[in-house]
Amino acid sequence: MNKIETIDTAPGKQTTVPDHGVSFDEALRVWARVAALSFGGPAGQIAVMHRIIVEEKRWIGDTRFLHALNYCTLLPGPEAQQLAIYIGWLMHKTKGGLVAGILFVLPGALAIMALSWIYAIFGNVGAVQALFFGLKAAVLAIVLEAVLRIGRRALKNNVLIGLAAAAFIALSIFQAPFPLVVFGAGLIGYVGGRAGWSAFLASGGHGKFASKQVEDIDTVLGDGVPEHARPPASWSLKVAAVGALIWGGPVLVLMLLLGQGNVFTDISIFFSKMAMVTFGGAYAVLSYVAQQAVEHYGWLKPGEMLDGLGMAETTPGPLIMVTQFVGFMGAYRAPGSLNPLLAGTLGGLLTTWVTFVPCFLWILLGAPFMETMRNNKALSAALSAITAAVVGVILNLAVWFALHVLFAQLHEVHFYGASVDVPVLSSVNLASLLLTLGAIIAVFRYKVGMLTVLAGCSAIGLLYGLAAAPL
Repeated sequence: MNKIETIDTAPGKQTTVPDHGVSFDEALRVWARVAALSFGGPAGQIAVMHRIIVEEKRWIGDTRFLHALNYCTLLPGPEAQQLAIYIGWLMHKTKGGLVAGILFVLPGALAIMALSWIYAIFGNVGAVQALFFGLKAAVLAIVLEAVLRIGRRALKNNVLIGLAAAAFIALSIFQAPFPLVVFGAGLIGYVGGRAGWSAFLASGGHGKFASKQVEDIDTVLGDGVPEHARPPASWSLKVAAVGALIWGGPVLVLMLLLGQGNVFTDISIFFSKMAMVTFGGAYAVLSYVAQQAVEHYGWLKPGEMLDGLGMAETTPGPLIMVTQFVGFMGAYRAPGSLNPLLAGTLGGLLTTWVTFVPCFLWILLGAPFMETMRNNKALSAALSAITAAVVGVILNLAVWFALHVLFAQLHEVHFYGASVDVPVLSSVNLASLLLTLGAIIAVFRYKVGMLTVLAGCSAIGLLYGLAAAPL
């Protein structure tokens, strides 16, 4: 499985081909294509990868794909990018994982940086504000669609639906810590798998994927464990040491040179912590980052996090790339002796570094273990239960997002030790409500494409802003 052979591709040029037959050059082209089409958040990105990698190229089958996805969902950070790293590593070892992961985030990183510059320079102009007003309505419709798409794939029976509902209630009403919810679901699934409960051991029915089941044995990689997925024990130590140096080195240097309280030090420390403790991808991390960035650090003004999410929704790559916008604006508003735009650029790049480098570390450390445990029923049951809980997390964000887009005021109601935000109906934004309903109808009833909905809502928001502006 690890054997390499060399073939001629042109005079004076050769390329290496693993024994599974997929050359590294071909993999580069495939991952570049995946990156260019990776719009729509994790649900859309995972669907694109499944269509290209599983259905079209048949590099791996559905069982292996969903096993890897469940593991990536368990990890902190963007599960779609981590899934790309995992598959790239499966096909071409470490360099394959690095290339797949870097290409997956590169288009979005470049686009968000450009949009951050535009936002910093023109953000207070009425036309730009109206543009983002329209984007928020479209983003809300897309988030709601993501809940349903992921739910159809993950919630295969009433028990898993119940886990998703319990996670939603725990987070939205009781403000339970996300790690507690995730690991609680994983424990339930593990116990259920060990006990042989059929609800946790069902292998089919993963929503839209189930109708086009691709068996692992019929794929390029086959159903065995690749040789490089059985590394020696020293491998983990080397990966951990190198990963910690690449990730933590810049943080330590900034702390020593600039000290505590400097915006760059704060950015490096905060987003390094975020990379370790924020589970569930961009949807789950949004409220945590928004609260800290606005209330604690003062990097953003209220509402600007939604503008950043709108940017991330319009560009390819992980939605968690919105953190680059947060870091950009934080450094832009506290540049010290630097030019504000230069400071913002450095802050955005620093944020992206400490946010995404850990993703490679989690996969290169854990993927070999997960491959050797692929047929462990108890572990698979635990991962399926965690995926169900994450559906509840995404639903919680969808509700949070809707309340903040549609209503100017919320009232916190307390009861029996719990609390819930209730909208003040008189504060509803009618224009935003109508535009959001239009976007939802376009997405769900008429199946209008995401980019079309985003462009249409942005244009309507721009026209509304111009019409409502005082003469």
